[in-house]
Amino acid sequence: MKINISDLEDRLGEAVPFEFVTNAQELDAQTETYSFEGDIIIKGEYVNTGRCYRFTGSISCTKSFVCDRCLEPSTLQQVHEFNEEFQRGSEPAKNGEKTRIVNYFSGDVIDLAPVMRDVLLSDQPLNNICNADCRGLCLKCGANLNHGDCGCDRTVIDPRLAALQQLLKKP
Repeated sequence: MKINISDLEDRLGEAVPFEFVTNAQELDAQTETYSFEGDIIIKGEYVNTGRCYRFTGSISCTKSFVCDRCLEPSTLQQVHEFNEEFQRGSEPAKNGEKTRIVNYFSGDVIDLAPVMRDVLLSDQPLNNICNADCRGLCLKCGANLNHGDCGCDRTVIDPRLAALQQLLKKP
């Protein structure tokens, strides 16, 4: 996923499209809790702004995981947007002042793979949930509540108020 920007040096403001098809192994985007199945498609465009090279676009992929609530295998289509800037040179020394978030490169080739990997992994939610309405498992019998109610009494009484519950039971 390397882009040669030498032909764009004198064409300020001109957008150049790009597209890459890769996979999780090539991006080194493999984790223990989920995986990316099939192709990862990266589409976008880059522009020489005069100060930096701005890359914008999207990453499309299919995430495969086990739901943290119901423990069922799930897949999810994802699209992640990115907007990254690359500047020629090396990172300046930090002397207490706020700096812009820019990726630095040298030469005429920009390697997008590490940045695309970071975008893909940092956009993942902390919990792998099959859908927002997932009801999970019954705390008593372990039945998947997405398939129907199991009939268990799942009433949880706050232990601090348990003494009040005894008042309701007295005749």
